[in-house]
Formats: sequence, structure tokens, C-alpha cells
Amino acid sequence: MSSRTVIRGGLVITASDEIHADVLIEDGRIAALAASGTPAAEAFTAERSEMGAPPPEGWGRIIDATGKYVIPGGVDAHTHMEMPFGGTFAADTFETGTRAAAWGGTTTIVDFAVQSVGRTLREGLDAWHDKAEGNCAIDYAFHMIVSDVNPETLKEMDLLIEEGVTSFKQFMAYPGVFYSDDGQILRAMQRSAENGGLIMMHAENGIAIDVLVEQALARGERDPRYHGEVRKALLEAEATHRAIRLAQVAGAPLYVVHVSAQEALAELARARDEGLNVFGETCPQYLFLSTDNLAEPDFEGAKYVCSTPLRPKEHQAALWKGLRTNDLQVVSTDHCPFCFSGQKELGRGDFSKIPNGMPGVENRMDLLHQAVVDGHISRRRWIEIACATPARMFGMYPKKGTIAPGADADVVIYDPHAEQIMSADTHHMNVDYSAYEGKRTTGRVETVLSRGEPVITEREYTGRAGHGVYTPRSTCQYLN
Repeated sequence: MSSRTVIRGGLVITASDEIHADVLIEDGRIAALAASGTPAAEAFTAERSEMGAPPPEGWGRIIDATGKYVIPGGVDAHTHMEMPFGGTFAADTFETGTRAAAWGGTTTIVDFAVQSVGRTLREGLDAWHDKAEGNCAIDYAFHMIVSDVNPETLKEMDLLIEEGVTSFKQFMAYPGVFYSDDGQILRAMQRSAENGGLIMMHAENGIAIDVLVEQALARGERDPRYHGEVRKALLEAEATHRAIRLAQVAGAPLYVVHVSAQEALAELARARDEGLNVFGETCPQYLFLSTDNLAEPDFEGAKYVCSTPLRPKEHQAALWKGLRTNDLQVVSTDHCPFCFSGQKELGRGDFSKIPNGMPGVENRMDLLHQAVVDGHISRRRWIEIACATPARMFGMYPKKGTIAPGADADVVIYDPHAEQIMSADTHHMNVDYSAYEGKRTTGRVETVLSRGEPVITEREYTGRAGHGVYTPRSTCQYLN
């Protein structure tokens, strides 16, 4: 007998619709939706009613979602589990990180496999498969960081696309580590124009930033706040402009990651107005935090060191507007947590040695719901930027990112009225601080299904490492 679940009485919210409907799940997929109270909805559970109690083993369950939202599981298209950086590793493993993601209503992550200079893409991808396989509580996919563009790497890009790794990240930042020069970027973009891949760009002028870092340290400017001051908004805008024009020359699409500055956003908006296939992502930290956090005393600002850096508060209004006007299409987390004790502290006395990255995979859906409460975005836009668009952008829709017949039953029962206070004392990420410590938010995940299986059940973890499976992807669905 098939496994069956019925979710009754909730408000189903997708990127395009809101409807009071019951949801029928069979064998890990959405089988049907029917308006609540209609004969079709009653038919979902009629078989069980006729059987009497208890139902036969394997029939499934009924979940009462009255007064709650029923939303697609979140798709976080930018995470770094077990990421090597600055002589240490991100504190979340694929096991702890995906469990925390589930607690936050995210049911799919796209992480970054890393090519080391001198090594092949295949070696990097295999290493990340080894880290993730058998350890994830939710489904996962991979982008590929391309650190060493050469003729063999370009050929490998074609092979990876055939295997469902269809996006490739390059860095204009971090000279000597991940950095690619303009020629390498152009060659990779030309290849993606041919093979259908999507180039993702960390757009900051790393060469100029290194000069400013050296000069700041020489002046004795060593506290965390100087991390933001040397990584100037104009250097993000300049790199964004350059990446757009290189993509235009190559005839390739471009996705700019973690846009933080209004000047960089203006470059994206201009390119989109010109009709270019250019897309942008921002992150909750740029929408809710600022340079005020970087300036916190007693080295506390180190908790907020990430790149691109936090900006002055006035940039936030521009980012929210960009999300409303669709000049920014996606909100991902860039989840790359380093503990304050023992990891962020590597940069005491030298801000340039603070590992770059912040925790957030558990907070994204709740923070964006708070944005709905605050009037920044609508409920459907919340689902669009956190679920549907990232799934489309990276070739997983409608399997992921929506509630519709045939989709994976990645479903979140969300209580829009529950209040919570974000804190390291209660979060599930493997990091010793919260970037949003003490922040009060309205809305909370209650139950999470991944392919129909309960991972969070009424605020209890009922998932397991190894449930999550690797998800190959098609190419960007905005380009087909």
C-alpha cells in the first residue's frame, strides 16, 4: 500500500497563488490539491474514515494545518558546509547544517564544491560528494567553484553539466586563493555560453581591496570594522559592472551572488533594463544587519565579518526595493559559519585574518516572513524569492520550490502568529553565536516534510542523516 499524507485546513501559499486547500501526498510527491471543504477534499480522507480506526499500517497520516500556512520547503541556493577558509573550516557539517536548515523550513540546499588550484573539477566535486553522501537530513545539490581556468577545466565544465552540476562560481576577490582574472573569467563565460551553464560571480575588486587592506594595517587600523571600510561599495559596483560587460561580450548569462551595496544593485538594474540575462541575489544579513554590527566593541564585530561586507543601513532600503521590483530575484544565506571562540578569534589584532562568513541557514525563512509582517514584501513574494525562483534559477522547478501535483512533497506547516526570539541558546546551527541574537520575530516553522517524510514534527526533530539525497539539476530555467 502506498504511503499517504493529507494536510488539511491550511492556507496554501505558492509564488503565484494563495488558496485554502487540502494537500494530498502519496509516495513522497504532491498528488493533488482540493479547496478545503469541497467533495474532492473530503475524498482525500474518505477511504481512511471508512476503514475505521486504527487505519491499516502504511495508510499514512492526517496533519491539521488550520490557521497555519502550508508553503513549499525553502530552497537555499548558497551554502558552504565544511568550507575550508583562512586555515580553518566552516563549523557546520553537512549533517548539522542540513538539520539546522530543516529547523528553519529549508528542504533543499545547493552547496559549493571547490576546485583547488592545480586540481581538476572532478576531484573537487568528488570530495564534496564524499562529505555530503549519507549525512544530509534534506536534499542537496552542488555548484562548482572554478579556481583554475585552463583548457582541461573548460572541457570538464561540459561533463559536469551532463551530470547535473550546471552552475559555476568564480571570484573577482581573494587573490592567491579563489581569484580569477578577467581573461579566465571571459573564457569560462564563453564556455558557459556554449554549454548552457550559469556563471555565478563574487563581484569585488580583490586586487584593489588588497592594497587598501595593506594600507589600513600599516596605519594601525586593525579592528573588525575596517573589514567593511576597505571592501568599499564602489569596488563591489566596479566589479559588478565589469562582470556584466564580460558576460555581455561572451554572450553568457550571469548571476551575481550576495549583492550588498546599492551601487552594485544599480549596475544590475541597468543591465536588466538593457535586456541582458543578468540576475542578482542578496542575503538576510544585508537586509537586517549593517556596519553598526561590524563596529561592535571588544572584537564582537568579528561575528559579522563576511564578504561582501555589511553596509551602512541606508543600503537596506535599496535592497528591499530591488526585491520588490525584481532587480534582485533570490535571497540565499551564504551560510558559512565560524565560531567566535577559536575561529573568528584568529583575526584578533588583524581584521584581514578573521574568517569571512556568517551563520544563517536556519534563520532565512523566518526573517523573510518578518519582512512580510513589516510590509517589505508580500506573502507570495516571500515564497518566490526563497523557494520558487531559486528552484527555477538552478534547474529544479517544479520538482522543488512549489506545491503542485507532481512536485516533491517538500512542505512546511508554518505558524504565522507564533513569536520567537532568535538566540544561540536555541538555534541548531553548529556555531557559538547568533548573528540575530535577541531579535524578536513573528512566524515559526511547526512541521517540515522532505519528500513526504517528517523531518520536523510539531517542533521536534524526527529526521535522520542520510534521508537527504543528491539532486541533479537542469540548466537555468529562465534561459530555456
